Amino acid sequence: MSHVAGDRWSPAARVWYGAIAAVVLAALIIQLVLIFTGGADANSGQSGTAVSVPVRLWRLFSFFTVESNIVVMIVCVFLVADPRRRGRWWDIARLNALLAITITGLVFAIILAPQLHLTGWALTATILFHYISPWTFVAGWLVFGPRPRFRWSTVAGAFILPIAWLFYIFIQGAFTHWYPYPFLDVTRIGLGAALFNAVLVLVVAAVLAAIFKLIDAKIPSVLADSPVERVEIPSAVSSART
Repeated sequence: MSHVAGDRWSPAARVWYGAIAAVVLAALIIQLVLIFTGGADANSGQSGTAVSVPVRLWRLFSFFTVESNIVVMIVCVFLVADPRRRGRWWDIARLNALLAITITGLVFAIILAPQLHLTGWALTATILFHYISPWTFVAGWLVFGPRPRFRWSTVAGAFILPIAWLFYIFIQGAFTHWYPYPFLDVTRIGLGAALFNAVLVLVVAAVLAAIFKLIDAKIPSVLADSPVERVEIPSAVSSART
């Protein structure tokens, strides 16, 4: 696809990613208001004043859902500025966001959603966090790309966020005895089962990352990269090399 053709899609990409960033910001604002007013948490369903506001805030930002959504929001802001942004570390950040938010959407829909019975604004927040944000972000990458971008080193880097989060959760849990998700709750299911579940999630993530890498390599996107500028070698240098 030509660079000119790709340019026609840049405004649409900016609007798309701007809307996703707005969705995540709205969900965060709703959830913060609920916490300060004793409302339900969109991730756990817990509400009330039994736990202090500072503790509820700390727990909120310990949920992988919230952390992955914040990463998506940040990435979307950069994509609004430049939908064809590229760079080694940027590609790693992009795939981190893509992989993390896909895990968020799948784990919630398959494991957590049947256990939650939310209403009102908490339900609104969870729809924004767990359904709209994940799948619109994935859809945006599938449509707009730009591709190809991901190397196998990019895929390895995409596990920075999930692995760092798991380390954090198990380390803090050893002191607080609080875990954000039932399948990682060492106090209820034991360390062995919790570690097994964590590894299982990482295996699923590895499969997803391989699928994203395959799509990145095989399926074109509507956005095209800017032409790579060729660096002209001065004739004197060229003659010297020959």
